[in-house]
Amino acid sequence: MASTFFRTIQIHPFLLYPTALFSRRNGVLYCTMKSSQTQTATQEKQQPPKVKVPQHALKKTVDKITRDYEAIIGIETHVQLSTLTKAFCSCPYNYGSQPNTSICPICMGLPGALPVLNSKVIEFAVKLGLALNCKLSLNSKFDRKQYFYPDLPKGYQISQFDIPIATGGYVDLDLPLEFGGGHRKFGITRVHMEEDAGKLLHSGNGDYSQEITSLTSIYSYFSKHTVDLNRAGVPLLEIVSEPDMRTGIEAAEYAAELQRVVRYLGISNGNMQEGSLRCDVNVSIRPVGQSEFGTKVEIKNLNSFSSINRAIDFEISRQALLHSQGQSDQIVQETRLWEEGAQKTVTMRKKEGLSDYRYFPEPDLPEVILTQEYVDSISNSLPELPEAKRRRYEKMRLSMQDVLFLANDMNVAEYFDATLSSGADIKLAANWIMGDIAAYMKNEKLSINDIKLTPQELAELIASIKSGTISGKIGKEILSELLAKGGTVKGLIEEKDLIQARLEIIVYPYERTELNFLIADPVEIGKMIDKVISENPKQLEQYRGGKTKLQGFFAGQVMKLSKGKANPGLLNKILLEKLNGQS
Repeated sequence: MASTFFRTIQIHPFLLYPTALFSRRNGVLYCTMKSSQTQTATQEKQQPPKVKVPQHALKKTVDKITRDYEAIIGIETHVQLSTLTKAFCSCPYNYGSQPNTSICPICMGLPGALPVLNSKVIEFAVKLGLALNCKLSLNSKFDRKQYFYPDLPKGYQISQFDIPIATGGYVDLDLPLEFGGGHRKFGITRVHMEEDAGKLLHSGNGDYSQEITSLTSIYSYFSKHTVDLNRAGVPLLEIVSEPDMRTGIEAAEYAAELQRVVRYLGISNGNMQEGSLRCDVNVSIRPVGQSEFGTKVEIKNLNSFSSINRAIDFEISRQALLHSQGQSDQIVQETRLWEEGAQKTVTMRKKEGLSDYRYFPEPDLPEVILTQEYVDSISNSLPELPEAKRRRYEKMRLSMQDVLFLANDMNVAEYFDATLSSGADIKLAANWIMGDIAAYMKNEKLSINDIKLTPQELAELIASIKSGTISGKIGKEILSELLAKGGTVKGLIEEKDLIQARLEIIVYPYERTELNFLIADPVEIGKMIDKVISENPKQLEQYRGGKTKLQGFFAGQVMKLSKGKANPGLLNKILLEKLNGQS
């Protein structure tokens, strides 16, 4: 019955808009109602004209700020947990399900309904706290955070206030090379557990400023606004960073690292487009050398890492222009929205203070008490995390570009590790995964778990090419079939008769090359190398004098002599030995 009731519930106008104005005109009492968005727009019109940031001047302004101003950036991140049921009841949550189909009296905040804590929420919170190098609170509690909004049926949110479950951590990350590279370490203030709110659903033309002068127009207006409580009560972990970031890139990479961590831990899918990872960014600026913080502005509606980067860069530019023009008093503590289409931030509402929430301990839930044995058991079950994986790959002498690509996705990293466990060359395995395999997955819109090529067969393919059984060109040709249909490398090579010419079958090497075989006879290739070296004594002397780049010249001459049919791997191996006087 509760589900049926809430499926059709409409938001009561006088609760949704507490700023309803009643007045009497011509003896008739009527109601004019405006949304908070409209009020904000009216307030902005009454304020002095805002400074507009021209797009062509944006980069120039940001560059100037790096010299004259310092940005102070912190992020509040909400992670939606992948538990089977909600935080305090047995209702499931499935993204995209029909409105108000996963609700109960507890979700709806009905009188007498009591919450019961989902133990998985605690387990996931401990996992994340450990992964972020935090100090865990063995005794913590829940609190009520009071605020009123149509999608919060209880009139309060169950959260944690003064004793969060984890505090004082940090996260390590590496910036991509295209953004300058380098290692960064950002502090974590706290991690706490809480429940999510519902969601407002809007339809129609989105006009929130129309006057309502009759019951008919009231019904018409509010029939376009409904509430969906499916998400109410879904468990969240909020991660509050220290204000350690200084650029939009650093903030975006911090958020991306949190996404990697929660995915590695398996506690959330981290999909920003589904709202499973939500970031609210706090930005202020101050003159370089000043210790006092500037006025903080919060930015919401950031649904991608690139949006985080662009929104921060815009906000820094906006604040810097106001400072430089003597209008710093126009920077007020407020919440602003990022408009993706206009590529700018706009005022949403003035920021509430902590006192507005009137926190007090949640009387319907007991304290959360952890034992050290429980914490140790979870700690021992943690997987290798992104930072540890990057450092391990770095020790393999992979480039930072390779390291960041392979460690970004846990499934890709596991595939790479499994390929190495099957005996594959480290660099060749990385190249195949990052090149042909990644391109195939992108084109086919597949994950690495969806392809048919197993790590063991990729290792076999690499070994076949390295040993000279097949050429790299032939390897690429059969790779697409292995990716799409599976099978074995040896089976495809035999089925298609792809084994290239070997020592025992090369009788007439040049005749064989015309049949698209490569010359794989070390003696034959050695003779051609000897001929090229004897004809170029000056280049040989220069090579042995330190100009090692001439190896490419000799290899090119040998390939020319062989009409392009010498096995490249074997050629370079023998050539290097002869150039260095080893044979």
